[in-house]
Amino acid sequence: MADLFSSYQLKDVTLRNRIAIPPMCQYMAEDGVVNDWHLAHYTTLARGGSGLVIVEATGVAPEGRITPGCLGIWNDTQAEKLREIAAAIKAAGAVPGIQIAHAGRKASANKPWEGDNHIAENDPRAWQTIAPSAIAFGGDLPRVPKAMTIDDINRVKADFVAAAKRALDAGFEWLEIHFAHGYLGQSFTSAHSNHRTDSYGGSFENRSRFTIETLEAIRDVWPENLPLTARFGVIEYDGKDEETLSESIQLVKAWKQRGLDMLSVSVGFTIPETNIPWGPAFLAPIAQRVRNEAGIPVSSAWGFGAPSLADNAIRKQELDLAMIGRAHLENPHWPYFAAKQLGQENAAWVLPAPYAHWLARYRSPTAD
Repeated sequence: MADLFSSYQLKDVTLRNRIAIPPMCQYMAEDGVVNDWHLAHYTTLARGGSGLVIVEATGVAPEGRITPGCLGIWNDTQAEKLREIAAAIKAAGAVPGIQIAHAGRKASANKPWEGDNHIAENDPRAWQTIAPSAIAFGGDLPRVPKAMTIDDINRVKADFVAAAKRALDAGFEWLEIHFAHGYLGQSFTSAHSNHRTDSYGGSFENRSRFTIETLEAIRDVWPENLPLTARFGVIEYDGKDEETLSESIQLVKAWKQRGLDMLSVSVGFTIPETNIPWGPAFLAPIAQRVRNEAGIPVSSAWGFGAPSLADNAIRKQELDLAMIGRAHLENPHWPYFAAKQLGQENAAWVLPAPYAHWLARYRSPTAD
């Protein structure tokens, strides 16, 4: 029976355990370029002992960033600097992954600690947002986006493809497409945000078209032996849960047929008016249903910060990987903490030898 510290293989990539660090935006870039903050951040996380580290949402185009502080991969300068991050993650023993993204109508926003709202239109830092339809998200994100033309759609698909190529050249071995959280991909799939009347809107089949075509185009350039994954909100908690989940599973099946290797199961966040049942591991049964009905490996990143919850989710085959995000911000050595909590033999040796040797040899100075 697999557990949290079992190795995991997907395609030709083997993770040393089933602990993964999901994308967590830092909002510290300038012109989309990584800097010393990112290098220290990702190196520290990778040295903590997880099997996989996925770099934060990285914009495939300037207008695809959430904020002016978000990473980008729409030019070679950005990609070359990201090479340092991929190499540092790999040198620390983790697999380097990256999430490529387009924020759609949620773009052109202030950093979360500076308001987490749309930048005023007359602010020189602001830019025009785009989406399937000219419908604002609402709440603190009231700006009405420009409805995308077919040319816009084709351009953005090409941007995703170019981003995937740059990610590969930069040394990343795991690619995640961000189709979740009310950003562009999720906006196309949802009837809340997609009111188009052409071949990209209306029916479930049409609303699925953008993500399917984008995935197909990326799969053509991303090596078959490396994992191609996606993050997607399979449920909204908007009162239409069964309908949305059933449609989502059908879409995931279509993605799998076109080369998707794993799904990171999340919430849609397409509209602000929802009733999400926040709680420990609340998405575990949803993830397991997607895993079983779509026949695809899954992960999830919500509420698994307690080692026993993450381990149980793996043992019960609810998840194939446990995405541990905020707990790693609190404790970058979370895998060591989890190994001790779960009674792993030689727990300290999930860390690099310069730490593990001394931690294994002496009683912890912080122990009760």
